[in-house]
Formats: sequence, C-alpha cells, structure tokens
Amino acid sequence: MLARISHFVKENRKELILLIGVLLISSLSFAFGYIIAKTEEKNQLKFEDPITDEKNEYSGTYRDNS
Repeated sequence: MLARISHFVKENRKELILLIGVLLISSLSFAFGYIIAKTEEKNQLKFEDPITDEKNEYSGTYRDNS
C-alpha cells in the first residue's frame, strides 16, 4: 500500500506541487482578507423612515400620506 502511494506521488509530483501551491495561496488570501476585515472599523447601518412625499419611482406619481 505504501509503495502504491509513493509511486503515485513520484508520477504526479508536478501536479501535486501545483495543487499545494494553489491551496496555500488561496488560504493565505482568505486569511489576509479576514484579518483586514476584522481590523477595519465600520459604522453601523442606521435604518430611518423613508421620505414619503417624493415621487414614486415606479409609477411616476406622487404619494401623500395625509
């Protein structure tokens, strides 16, 4: 069994190195993005009441909530 694994690794050495490289670069990119996102301070979103006397964008009419 160990001989089969070693034979497989010897035959596919270039592909395995490429796979390991891609996995390392991907995981490092994710980790750096995650760390940067955690360190940046962002303002919280505040939801307010919508303005109701503006033109309705879909129908082209004005709304009046009186």
